[in-house]
Amino acid sequence: MFSLSELAPLNQHQSRCKLLKPWWEVFMDYLVVLMLMASVLACTEQLSRDRVVCIPLDPLVTANTNDHSPSTSRDVVLTPSSKTPTHVPGNSPNLHSAARGRRTHLVYQQYVYISQVCYHEALPLCSRFFPYMALLQSLVLVASGSFWLHFPHTSARIEHFLAILAKCCESPWTSQALSRAARQENIQEKEVAEERRSPKPPPSSSSSLPQVTSTRRSSIDSGADSPLLKRSDSASSAAPPSPCPSTLSCTSTMSSVSLSSQVYVPPSKPSLMVDNPRQVICLDKSDGEQARALFERVRKFRSHCESSDVIYKVYLAQTIFKLLMVTLIVSYTIPLLSYFSFTHTCHPEQQALVGYTAFECIHVLSCLIRKLLVAYLTLLGLYGLLNCYTLGWILHSSLRQYSFHSLKELGSLRDVPDLRNDLAFLLHMLDQYDPLLAQRLSVFLSPVSESRLLEENLERHWGEEKLRAITSVDAEGRSKLQLVALPRLPPALFTLSHLQVLKLELITDARFTAQVANMTSLRELHLYHCTAAVDPSALGVLQERLEVLHLTFTQASEIPSWVLSLRSLHELHLSGRLSSDSGVGRSWALGSLRQLRHLRVLVIQGMLQRIPGELCEVACSLVRLEIYNEGTRLLVLTGLKRMVGLTELQLQDCQLERLPSALLALTNLRSLNLQHNNLRTLEELLSLAHLRRLSCLRLAFNRVLALPASVGVLRGLELLDLSNNQLKSLPPALFTIRRLRRLLLAGNLLEELPVEVKSLQLLIELDLSRNRVESLPPGLFNSCLELRILNVAHNSLSSLPRGIAALSQLCRLDLRGNSLEELPAELGCCSGLHAGGLQVEDWLFLSLPPHVRDFLSRSAPPSGTYSEDHSRPESDSFPYLSPTQWSFSSALESQI
Repeated sequence: MFSLSELAPLNQHQSRCKLLKPWWEVFMDYLVVLMLMASVLACTEQLSRDRVVCIPLDPLVTANTNDHSPSTSRDVVLTPSSKTPTHVPGNSPNLHSAARGRRTHLVYQQYVYISQVCYHEALPLCSRFFPYMALLQSLVLVASGSFWLHFPHTSARIEHFLAILAKCCESPWTSQALSRAARQENIQEKEVAEERRSPKPPPSSSSSLPQVTSTRRSSIDSGADSPLLKRSDSASSAAPPSPCPSTLSCTSTMSSVSLSSQVYVPPSKPSLMVDNPRQVICLDKSDGEQARALFERVRKFRSHCESSDVIYKVYLAQTIFKLLMVTLIVSYTIPLLSYFSFTHTCHPEQQALVGYTAFECIHVLSCLIRKLLVAYLTLLGLYGLLNCYTLGWILHSSLRQYSFHSLKELGSLRDVPDLRNDLAFLLHMLDQYDPLLAQRLSVFLSPVSESRLLEENLERHWGEEKLRAITSVDAEGRSKLQLVALPRLPPALFTLSHLQVLKLELITDARFTAQVANMTSLRELHLYHCTAAVDPSALGVLQERLEVLHLTFTQASEIPSWVLSLRSLHELHLSGRLSSDSGVGRSWALGSLRQLRHLRVLVIQGMLQRIPGELCEVACSLVRLEIYNEGTRLLVLTGLKRMVGLTELQLQDCQLERLPSALLALTNLRSLNLQHNNLRTLEELLSLAHLRRLSCLRLAFNRVLALPASVGVLRGLELLDLSNNQLKSLPPALFTIRRLRRLLLAGNLLEELPVEVKSLQLLIELDLSRNRVESLPPGLFNSCLELRILNVAHNSLSSLPRGIAALSQLCRLDLRGNSLEELPAELGCCSGLHAGGLQVEDWLFLSLPPHVRDFLSRSAPPSGTYSEDHSRPESDSFPYLSPTQWSFSSALESQI
């Protein structure tokens, strides 16, 4: 037994499949039902009443049948004894007249026996088995009539299509979009009518408007009786959409309701229409999310169905099969009409049992079966004609191409794309049932409709108040706004006139319109995997105002072309996969850098093999160039020779093994950063002698084994960073650089610090951490009186010199990780070490006298912070950053 809950989905599926059956399919279904009923009736009659009735024929009579008619032979009455029958006289001829007919010697059982024998021997096969054959043929036609709806490769697509169609009809966005399209078309029609109309006074609105609204209502709601558009009488206008696929919420009638409630404005303003307040539909959050999900579902289903035409092929094969079946049935059934006879002569081979060799039999159901056969053939002929019509319709129509010609007449639905293959075929079948259903589906195929939905959602969820609430202030005091993973830019964004920094990340369809002119304070823009488009009217605004631009991308082709026309741009940061052949060098040839005449800072983070030639076009204005090559070897650096105006140059992670010779041309260079390379020797330092303005040289994280004596020619150096190399000693020439203020030597193999360090009287920072230093020269404390930061952590120091009290300006001293047993009390004379400036272990700090400890811990954090909170000194090599100062390049990285 099947429960009602199990049968309900079957009933819903059958009702929904009716939408894909045109009128000829429905007509053929009825014809098949009639043929099935005729065959069932014939089978029922044959099973219950089919029989033959036989009487014996005398051999003599049968021999003389060639000379006499059948009627005469039946009047001759003979008996096997050759005696004439005796007549019994009587007064009443009606009651006592002699019996007439043929007298036989057969009993009832013999008649029954001979009737059964003659039924199988004398009756033709068509008379006995035609009803069963007709029943079998009808069942085959029934199965083939809906085979394309149940075939495994097509049923899933059809069910998915019908489910999507039901959702499209139930969605409130469908009614809203169609209502808007109808209003726009109505406005356009009135504008055209006003242009063509003569200057006569226009007719009153009461006489002209009802015709327009009634016409629009009929065009919109012409299919309200379909299963997907059926209205509920008890549902109110505010009821939510019905979840049943076979019904539609009352919101589907909103187009007709809204159009019928319009009021025509007087002829002085023919292009405007005043709508009833109920006309505007405000989708709530759930309806908006469902509509967005439905757009994505329709998009995926379209790409899946347009990839093949299996439904079209199965339907064509089904039609051809039904036509061949009809042809075959008619070809062998029509000749069988001559075999249906009422009388038959039977010659059983049972003379010993019955005494006769021939019998004359009649078929009781021959007339009925013949009539049923004629009716069956008539229905079959109509069925065949409909199949011929179907085949002609398939072959003469472009069913694998579908275009919304009628819908494109509406102003807002002109962008509906043409469809092909299975989706086009399904819509052609749907049009045969009700064209309104395809119109409702087209709402979710229109890019304009999807854009309007996204705009409404953005206006609702990302209003001006919310954007102002999430706007923050960066370290420089500038207002900053970051938007992540939005479908497009919210319209309220362009009303933020105070916004200075805008960060857009993972926004699929970002577009700057003319409203960007309202953002009068915007100066910096970040685009993180966001290919933003700019309208021509907005490009001029960005060209005048935008000063800093950060671009993060995957491929160089994602760089927008309008970037190269920002003539007021000062800083440009590019982060992505770049190479000399497919990046800034060749593929970025959409436009040169010539228009960026004010560009001063260029930061490239990619994989370059040579310095791009386009950089020479901005050589006159470019001041700082930074290249982070992500481990790719930078082979060609000749392009640097033309950038004579550079003052800062960073070539990090470029796999450089020697100092580039192109540096000789950069006479204005002040800062050179070659960190994270493979430098092993610095013999080329002598060639940098004429770079008289060079004050900062960073060579950390390389493989330098020895520092040559030629380093002394760099007289103008103020900062030298040789951290994380493999230095074992320092040349005395290093300490002849009198202007040196910061010397960073952390992470090397140094065992001692030369006594010549006392010559660096301007030194304010010395970093010797993570080396093998066993002692510090006393001259460091007697001569370097400007020293403020001293980092000797993780060495082998066993004691500190007594002259440390002379460092009155010392504010940061890191002694952790050494072999010290006690600390000198002279540390109390270093007034700058209070409040956590001394970094030592807790137990070593306790070795100081109490009054020194009290002085050094004044206004200091709680115990334990000496080794944790200030583990990184405030220097260029180890900057101290609190957790609140951590920054990330993107919101996605911050989530990780």
